[in-house]
Amino acid sequence: MQDDRLSLWNITKYQQQAKTTKLDEVARESAVTVQINGEQYATIVCSPANLELLVIGFLASEGIIRTTNQINTLSIDKDKGFAYVELDFPVKLETKSERWIGSCCGKSREFYLKQDVKTAKTIYSDMELSTDQATKLMKAFDHQAEIFDRTGGVHQAALASSDHIIESFIDIGRHNALDKLYGYILKHRIPMKEKCILFSGRMSSEVMLKVSKMGAGILLAKSAPTDLALKLASDLNITAAGFVRENSLNVYTHTNRVYQKINKNVTI
Repeated sequence: MQDDRLSLWNITKYQQQAKTTKLDEVARESAVTVQINGEQYATIVCSPANLELLVIGFLASEGIIRTTNQINTLSIDKDKGFAYVELDFPVKLETKSERWIGSCCGKSREFYLKQDVKTAKTIYSDMELSTDQATKLMKAFDHQAEIFDRTGGVHQAALASSDHIIESFIDIGRHNALDKLYGYILKHRIPMKEKCILFSGRMSSEVMLKVSKMGAGILLAKSAPTDLALKLASDLNITAAGFVRENSLNVYTHTNRVYQKINKNVTI
């Protein structure tokens, strides 16, 4: 059965002096237009999977909803590329023109600063991780990266406790992967005090703000941070750890949440 996150494409491959033709797997890219209370709000370019969770997380990230209880109905028409959302309250949309939210990163939210002021929150979490737990979680995260391994064209975000991955999502857009995760957290009403987020991409300021909105105290990432992301993490009481590998990681902010077990058998 064909995975709806993948598409097959005929390619010509050159390797050293050899030329071959083959079917290759590439990441699928689709567009879904979100209508809120009958009014078109935004079109999101995304991977066509877990669209309900994507829409829920997107609306929460935009500051339109805070809980799934505010959604009366949410239906997805994959064939037409529409998500129809009816809320239990009227919404005054601040723009009448359709917004196009691309799968690339950068300024992907028109209301970025205004809405984030309303919805970003300081994290109060006592969760701690040993360096061993952090690297084991990233190893498990990597083992779930099958679609990336097959295409190289997606980002991944996951929710974890101190000892296992709870759920993970992929998307061609890194913000979409995080929004799917946010939608999952809201839909299942998951308490976040003892949870952390794992992420495949760079820790930007927008990524850090999303982690704040989800309520996680620790972010483990495979890549690097930006300075603004670290300033936000410091202000919002988030532990930001990057370059998490099999035997190493860099902890940039609120380092008290990450500790190293001392092996008493080791002598110096």
